[in-house]
Amino acid sequence: AFFWLVSLLLASLIWFVSVHLSDREDAKLQYGLLVFGAAVSVLLQEVFRFAYFKLLKKADEGLATISEDGRSPISLRQMAYVSGLSFGIISGVFSVINILADSIGPGIVGIHGDSPYYFITSAFLTMALVLLHTFWGVIFFDACEKRRYWCLGLVVASHLLTSGLTFLNPWYEASLVPIFIITLCTGLWAFVTAGGSFHNVLKCLSCKQEDDSRVMMYSALQVPFED
Repeated sequence: AFFWLVSLLLASLIWFVSVHLSDREDAKLQYGLLVFGAAVSVLLQEVFRFAYFKLLKKADEGLATISEDGRSPISLRQMAYVSGLSFGIISGVFSVINILADSIGPGIVGIHGDSPYYFITSAFLTMALVLLHTFWGVIFFDACEKRRYWCLGLVVASHLLTSGLTFLNPWYEASLVPIFIITLCTGLWAFVTAGGSFHNVLKCLSCKQEDDSRVMMYSALQVPFED
């Protein structure tokens, strides 16, 4: 979360300086700078994700050195999941804070022709971003470990695409639907990357059903104890 906050701070500084050095009366230029700031923010987030990966690799080597069996107690997949989840949570918190700040202001959403679905779509968008950051973390760490640079490129490209789709708001159908499609595809990709498969899902479900059957059989064989 701290690494994400640092990336946001640097992106904000770049955008702030760009705005003050440009013509504030030019609406198109200011909109272009906003798009530029979002792109810079995405790139800095991925740079800091890579920096966090390198830091965890060093920490992993240190843990393996002091452990008794010579292996780290934390796997790379666990670190990737925690890293992605922390990126997603802090990103979602910042998004929700701005929305909640708008909600306590004067007026009601939709009263002047604005969309009445602003808050519900913002909630779904925040949820998608939290999930996406978690999935991106799993894929990104695995790609760095196995040196799959094309995977890194796809992660950055999907992050840029997701960020760019938000500029279609308040046309929510054109932004929210593609973002959820990207979330679903990225989630399946992260599931396979983490070692998951359809066979493992069926095996897990069958084990669950067997356990439930054993519990039911054990309960049926129980004889009430009478004094």
